[in-house]
Amino acid sequence: MTLHLDRTTSDPPLSANEFTVRGDSAAADVLGALLHQSGASVSRFPAEHGEPAHVSGPCSLTVSWAGPLRGGQVVDEASAQAVCGPMHVHGRSQGSPRGLGLDYCATAAGVIGGTGLLAALFGGRSLVTTSVAQAALMTVSQYLAAAGAPEAEATALEPGGPPFLSSDGVLFEVEALDPGVWQAFWAGLGVPGRVIGAGWRPFQFRYPTATAPLPGELHAAAEGRTFAELTAHAGATGMSICHLHPPGSTGGPVFELAAADLAGGRGAAWLGERSSSMPHPASVPHSEPALPLSGLVVLEAGRRVQAPLAAHLLGLLGATVIRVEPPGGDPLRGMPPMCGNASARWLALNRGKSAVEIDIKDPADRDRLRELVRTADVFLHNWAPGTAERLGLGAHDLAAVNPALVFVHTSGWANRLPGAPMGTDFMAQARTGLGALLRPADEPPAPSLMTLLDVLGGLLGACTTVAALLQRERTGRAVRAESSLLAAAELLQMNANGRPAKGFRRPLLGDGGWVHDGVPVTDDLASISTDPRFAGVVALDSDRCPEVLTPWRFR
Repeated sequence: MTLHLDRTTSDPPLSANEFTVRGDSAAADVLGALLHQSGASVSRFPAEHGEPAHVSGPCSLTVSWAGPLRGGQVVDEASAQAVCGPMHVHGRSQGSPRGLGLDYCATAAGVIGGTGLLAALFGGRSLVTTSVAQAALMTVSQYLAAAGAPEAEATALEPGGPPFLSSDGVLFEVEALDPGVWQAFWAGLGVPGRVIGAGWRPFQFRYPTATAPLPGELHAAAEGRTFAELTAHAGATGMSICHLHPPGSTGGPVFELAAADLAGGRGAAWLGERSSSMPHPASVPHSEPALPLSGLVVLEAGRRVQAPLAAHLLGLLGATVIRVEPPGGDPLRGMPPMCGNASARWLALNRGKSAVEIDIKDPADRDRLRELVRTADVFLHNWAPGTAERLGLGAHDLAAVNPALVFVHTSGWANRLPGAPMGTDFMAQARTGLGALLRPADEPPAPSLMTLLDVLGGLLGACTTVAALLQRERTGRAVRAESSLLAAAELLQMNANGRPAKGFRRPLLGDGGWVHDGVPVTDDLASISTDPRFAGVVALDSDRCPEVLTPWRFR
């Protein structure tokens, strides 16, 4: 598959810049795509020293395999998956470690590396380094935090989960965020209420646990109807349904940048200088060099993973992040296991952020939000399409409040797929054909229950935001930017060439545990925070919650 890249603005942020990208990995391919999308002239060459990727130009980037990870075991994609946790998390739904059929860790490293490179350019740095191992750990940070939390349950997770199979042989996924929708769908198929209730919790918890041991009666009920019958029933009950599509691309951009015009149609004018309270990151005085985004303020109105992870990475780059939460706070703060007063999983995405409670349905509270926007650099959200505009909080509306604002939407489909299903991780995997590419040919196609696209979409959201900040610096205008789960899926399968071979990246069980090509597979994430190999990459915070440290080093 070849990803078609449109430069979606006539004056992209890296116009007139030239970069050389060396490397033969997915990380190098992604970096070339991101730089091209940003307007740069890109030359590609093979790797020189076995590194996954190296970029030279106005700023340099090196992506190594292991980075600061010790032990010398991470030397390629498969070993990164084995040592750093993705192989274990992806395999949870099947009861044993399984390798991902695509180069997920290297793809994530390419996005993280690209984000660091753009941030270095923005902050006046000359060199940035990261690694595939650090990217791999970032992709499992929620699972790692939950496994290593002081209150983590010792019981093993049971395997299981979708997809479902219809009577005419169609594999499909369903999605519901409302228990009423879940109940109505299955009740209409004749499933007893007690079974429907027993299935709701594992179905909802497949996001944080990567497995879903659903009652067998649900699968049996699905197998009793054709897919056409199930689709009609889903439409009547509000269930989102999607069959597993073959791999394919809509040929869209990795991210989109555009000027955010004022509501009346005039261009949002900005003189190009921050107020005295928001100095350029490169000019902030510190005893040590400031991080590239120091001095910037990000307002994040995010739910679940995609937008919160994007804002978390911006915080690791030095930005001050303020979460916009509903009255009573984010309900996910209380999801067990806990570390101190907060959920371990929640901390993995939101550590170090402050928060303000705002009811966006209340006109007075929306005015409060606009006041916060007035002094912010970035407003980032992952609300459903059209929500911001309906509430008078769209890019054009907020540009009228702050003509220097970068408005970022981390969406599901970026309005590129008419009739698309609900824009959630597993539905996006089903719709974009990832189910067939993630598993070897001797296994049925199935999306991973590891939140691959929510995480990769979050990484891409951070990269999009930094590109938009560079665009603002270049044009002196407010910027509207969008990334999506669809774009993340297309990046992941950019160089896919059919289904993986039988047994591809499947570990073997030996006397000492699971092993893949001689490399021991980490199957206990709780052990990572105390494993000396991971010192300097993963640490315990003040509440003894495992924390994946920043993946970048700047100079």
